[in-house]
Amino acid sequence: MTPSAVLEISGLAKDYRGLRPLRIQQLTVNTSETVAILGFDRASAEVFVNLVTGATLPEAGAVHVFGRATSSIADGDEWLSTLDRFGIVTDRAVLLEQLTVVQNLAMPFTLDIEPPSDDLRQRAERLAEEVGLPNESWTRPAAELDPDGLVRVRLGRALAADPPLLLLEHVSAGLPGAAASTLGADIRRIASRRRLTCVVATADERFAHTVAARVLKLEAATGQLVERRTRGWLGWKSGAGL
Repeated sequence: MTPSAVLEISGLAKDYRGLRPLRIQQLTVNTSETVAILGFDRASAEVFVNLVTGATLPEAGAVHVFGRATSSIADGDEWLSTLDRFGIVTDRAVLLEQLTVVQNLAMPFTLDIEPPSDDLRQRAERLAEEVGLPNESWTRPAAELDPDGLVRVRLGRALAADPPLLLLEHVSAGLPGAAASTLGADIRRIASRRRLTCVVATADERFAHTVAARVLKLEAATGQLVERRTRGWLGWKSGAGL
């Protein structure tokens, strides 16, 4: 494994009952790097995240995270002990809609959130501020938030445990173009400040180039990852290889 790599995948194949198995020939993501990958649909993005976290194993190939193969995790208890390394931003993450933004952001710290203690409330409010939630939303129920607000609450929840690796699944889906661009810039700023390693699965190429310095397109039939280069917002061109 590359010494600076946080994530390295080689020769991966995983059958998940899609049109074809998920294949990735080679992917290396280095420390504090943000990489966006185009070409995942929602189902394959979920499978990809599960492979990275070790929740599932490939039929072929290897996934190494922080220098260790996911296949070497011995049992469920050991797997659970590794989960604090990952922050996952996905609409599969359940929010309690009747609770406020601050209460939802306090949940990673404690289940005693009605109301949270002053210390926990302040920690949750710092997360809300960091992910760009306006002050007036903090005491509102999550059910009243728009899609952008819901993504930002999920982002705050994912950041709560200070994970070194952040995984994001189609977080700009359903957002207007301007909101998606602002979200991408905010995630990029947060990742830089925290020195996070991020892998972003998205179908939105404009968002991909906003959130990440390196954008790759997964060719589903071959599993090859091809670099996508930008020339501003006038259009994109494909680069050669990975």
